[in-house]
Amino acid sequence: MTEIIPSLWFNQNIEDAMKLYTETFPDSSIDNVTRNDGNVFSAEFTVSGQKFIGINAGPEFSFTEAVSFTVTCASQDEVDYYWNTLTAGGEESRCGWLKDRFGLSWQIVPTRLYELISDPDPARAKGALDAMMKMDKLIIADLEAGADAAG
Repeated sequence: MTEIIPSLWFNQNIEDAMKLYTETFPDSSIDNVTRNDGNVFSAEFTVSGQKFIGINAGPEFSFTEAVSFTVTCASQDEVDYYWNTLTAGGEESRCGWLKDRFGLSWQIVPTRLYELISDPDPARAKGALDAMMKMDKLIIADLEAGADAAG
């Protein structure tokens, strides 16, 4: 079976990145590490069941928001956990986006947001969307309040 495996380019910090990702997400592991002169050259790892390949190649390329990973969360506790863990040493952005300390972009999104912005009442959907546009970390109660105020 053909697989598509994302390949990530790290700036000599792949070991730290793999440790953060595999400790943060369930069903994760460091699967294979290739060393060159004692240093990690490349690695295969799994994050939340998704396989990745990483190379430790240096600063020639950096991550941009053009590629991001979305983490869907069932509760505010999950949103808070992933947001707090991944922003540590990184930077917060708007509408549930963040960059981790390696520069990789993530979107931490409660599944409730998808439900609210798909509401059959366009005013409620817009209210939730408008509330989201004012947030950094997404707060489910505030998204619901935005939908309720508009509906």
